[in-house]
Amino acid sequence: MRPHRSWRKVQLFSRWLAVGLIRCYQLGISPLLGPRCRFQPTCSQYCLESIRKYGVLRGVWKGVLRIGKCHPFHPGGIDPP
Repeated sequence: MRPHRSWRKVQLFSRWLAVGLIRCYQLGISPLLGPRCRFQPTCSQYCLESIRKYGVLRGVWKGVLRIGKCHPFHPGGIDPP
């Protein structure tokens, strides 16, 4: 197997894993917590869109930065990826 093919498989698997974990949160944990996000789209949806747009590493990093902004002293609002 050529190196670039195996790297592509790692990229696809990591994207699948990240999206799967976020979807599990959205479907399993988020409904129990109720609406808390002060942004539109929600932080989890923002992270999904960032992963799809920028790839796993950059998308997850942008999601982490977005979650870091989610506190009582930030006004929130519309913040597309």
